[in-house]
Amino acid sequence: MSILHTIPEADADATTAAMYDDDIADQGFVAAHTKVMALNPGAYAAWEALIGEIARPLGLRRYELVTLAAARGTRSRHCRLAHGRRSLALFEEDQLVRIAADYRDADLSPAEVAMMAFAERVGRDSDRMTDADSLSLRQHGFSDREILDITLAAAARNYYSRAIQALAVDVDVPEEIGPELRDALLRGL
Repeated sequence: MSILHTIPEADADATTAAMYDDDIADQGFVAAHTKVMALNPGAYAAWEALIGEIARPLGLRRYELVTLAAARGTRSRHCRLAHGRRSLALFEEDQLVRIAADYRDADLSPAEVAMMAFAERVGRDSDRMTDADSLSLRQHGFSDREILDITLAAAARNYYSRAIQALAVDVDVPEEIGPELRDALLRGL
């Protein structure tokens, strides 16, 4: 549990209340990471704007696959569960279980597998990446802009994941995540 004192829902100003209301409308409760990030709503708004600029050109499917892989690289239980939940709108649960367990064997395209491997590496050991890593994406047909957006999406996930991990924010387990999917998302972290 984070040592930070978050703003109770009853004491939230209009900006914080809007953040909390968005979570409640989306998932029925205010996530622990939202409460922590609400301590600096300007930074959170900038984060959301950045993610929008990155995710839009990638498309939702690619963005979520990159996010799941980058979160695996950073060993982020928070982001694996949150984006596993979001990915249920894009994939059947059985395929999402396979993606979470081993995206290399989950009926994804070779380009999607390459993109996820790249994103996972960004999360795990970006300091050892070379042009060969980016070249792998190019060989799978990604344009320079797409390679940049994949990299930015993975790096942005690292930023967010590491911030909430460093603050020991509680991990919320969404109700929509069943035991099999939860186990696949968290295995090996």
